Amino acid sequence: MATEKTIAFVLYPGCTILDLVGPLQVLSTLAAIRPEFRVVVAGERLETWETDTPLWVRAGHTFDEVPAPDVIVVPGGGAPTLRAMADENLLAYVRTATGLTTSVCTGSLILGAAGLLDGRRATSHWSMLDVLPEFGAIPVRERWVADGPVLTAAGVSAGIDMALHLTAELAGLDMARAVQYALEYDPRPPHGKPDWEQAPKDLYTALTEQWVREGLGDHPLAGRITARLKPVS
Repeated sequence: MATEKTIAFVLYPGCTILDLVGPLQVLSTLAAIRPEFRVVVAGERLETWETDTPLWVRAGHTFDEVPAPDVIVVPGGGAPTLRAMADENLLAYVRTATGLTTSVCTGSLILGAAGLLDGRRATSHWSMLDVLPEFGAIPVRERWVADGPVLTAAGVSAGIDMALHLTAELAGLDMARAVQYALEYDPRPPHGKPDWEQAPKDLYTALTEQWVREGLGDHPLAGRITARLKPVS
């Protein structure tokens, strides 16, 4: 029998729920087909926490109950994600993956704060891409970016793409395709493929500055991140 591999999704208060649930659905489908994969959601405590929607969620395990998983997946979000960057217990857990450490959206900033992006190519939500060099990362505007033991996804829905890529890495391309069929994943944006030159940069700069104020307060990172958020002409 194949050795069990544990994939741990990190839960913290206020995260973006699709960052978590998109790849969680992909990898849970893999685990349903291939029982040697164990998928868990881990948090610092077993409490019901808010997300960035009206839905509240609870982890099934604590960090201590899932030590050194093979793969860690870190979701992103707004102000709560920036707040999580200063949570030393969360950062310590993120460093424990024995195989791959992955993120969705601004979850890559948590990886950066944990010291995992230095010298690596990485991505994030487009509005925060320019913040990545603060952690020594090389920002790349791609749907997902693999660099050594670190795999980062762009914003929110990109977590599904990243997780399908991860499925192929873990279980082969045929299995990844089977999971894709199971989810009937066939994205066709109703308003067309995004033109990133037309993205509402000013709107998001104001929003992300608010996230920094709410999430980091007077933390030393706050000013440095805000400086990197200025729109580039």
